[in-house]
Amino acid sequence: MNQMLQEPEAQIQQAQTVESEVRVPDTPERPPAPVHPRFVKPQRVAFVQASWHRDVVEECRIAFLEEIEARHISRAQVDLFEVPGSFEIPLHAQLLAKTRRYTAIVAAGLVVDGGIYRHEFVADTVIKALMDVQLKTEVPIFSAVLTPQQFHESAVHHDFFRKHFVIKGIEVAEACANTLHSLERLRGQVAAGITG
Repeated sequence: MNQMLQEPEAQIQQAQTVESEVRVPDTPERPPAPVHPRFVKPQRVAFVQASWHRDVVEECRIAFLEEIEARHISRAQVDLFEVPGSFEIPLHAQLLAKTRRYTAIVAAGLVVDGGIYRHEFVADTVIKALMDVQLKTEVPIFSAVLTPQQFHESAVHHDFFRKHFVIKGIEVAEACANTLHSLERLRGQVAAGITG
């Protein structure tokens, strides 16, 4: 109300003072993109995806492919396989590992429905089987097979888990690349007789 009663010159001066006090913050600089190490030998990855709830699980695959490419494994070096459900993943992983074509295998699935005990049993069985395959074949296997406590066929749950699978895709790519680098160094040391 006081502003209306002031002289026009006073209003202009006050507006300039307020304008100089209210500074637009500088646009923050983006942090530099991380520099990921390159591999000594070519890597080849198998990505095995369950088709149940494909619209949710595929978010993991998409995010994985983007992140793994940033870590110097091109999309052409990743072979994609789809299986009916998560229960079928371990057998496919075992057969793929036995080919010796792949330096790593990634599994992705969403285990839901059928009551809490059934889907927890399935998820636990899948994870244990994947660990057995990894230890028997010495091909690292990474799991993004998830079993939520509650999952409902609603838009809210689908949206939440789609976003969650994006995060899991990035995490599994990071774990895959880091492990492959670690194994590459370790195998080089063993071959050179450095580790005892």
